[in-house]
Amino acid sequence: MQDNQKLRDRLLSDVARMTTDGSANTPPSKSKTFSMAFRDLVRGWNQHELWLQLGWQDIKQRYRRSTLGPLWITIATGVMALALGLLYSMLFQISVREFLPHVTVGFIVWGFISGCIKDGADIFIENEGLIKQLPSALSVHVYRLVWRQLLFLAHNMVIWLLLVVVFQIPLTWNTLLAVPALALLVVNSVWVTMLFGIIATRFRDVAPLLEAMVQLLFYVTPIVWTTQTLREQGGEVAERARIAELNPLYHYLEIVRGPLIGVDVPLYHWGIVGAVTVVGLLVALAVMRQWRFRVPYWV
Repeated sequence: MQDNQKLRDRLLSDVARMTTDGSANTPPSKSKTFSMAFRDLVRGWNQHELWLQLGWQDIKQRYRRSTLGPLWITIATGVMALALGLLYSMLFQISVREFLPHVTVGFIVWGFISGCIKDGADIFIENEGLIKQLPSALSVHVYRLVWRQLLFLAHNMVIWLLLVVVFQIPLTWNTLLAVPALALLVVNSVWVTMLFGIIATRFRDVAPLLEAMVQLLFYVTPIVWTTQTLREQGGEVAERARIAELNPLYHYLEIVRGPLIGVDVPLYHWGIVGAVTVVGLLVALAVMRQWRFRVPYWV
């Protein structure tokens, strides 16, 4: 009850501040600018106390009366990665020491990516009450979701620490590249959540479509298989390995997974991720500029 009262007081203070600066009463005609779309992202970020507390509250409510709490996600991820890692290492005849970290870290990163995409499609629909009653920055709900997924990711990183100990994965200066890679992943999760959230709020068929697409992308992304295995077979199979390069999620996965398992990441992966990030942000801002103020009417 005390936590709910604090959240209510925080929301009311934010609304009062928006009313004072006039941002809550901006006419739709003046909202259709890139500056207003960017301002929404900034205002949402400045309300960090709000979305940090809301995201943490989501975790507490989801695992209330559970003994292990969010560790259930860690256990499920670890068991799935172990089972598939052992199975496919035998099928592909790859050493478990080499293949299991590849699969496990891939699962951890994929959990964050897929969570942002699938949950992002319903983010505004699920927060209908807050959006209609308390007109805070739209990006607050996006940051809340990304923060929640980051908490899940942090729990799953315990599995990576176990891999480091068991398989003696070397921790070098190259491992620190995972930090900017994760930062890029977070930035992309913000625009992806905002983009799909607005579109799926207007067109309700988008959410199940995204869920099916994410499932498909899981199989065409090198998580339980490697591009190196395909290249070693030579011939047409090796040529088909290049198709994986067309999947942008492959590059996001590589820049995070490589440093964590002690594998050097070619520079072109970073270039592709950087280019997609810039284009994605511009597309998301354009969608926000055009339809951001309509979301309260669509939910």
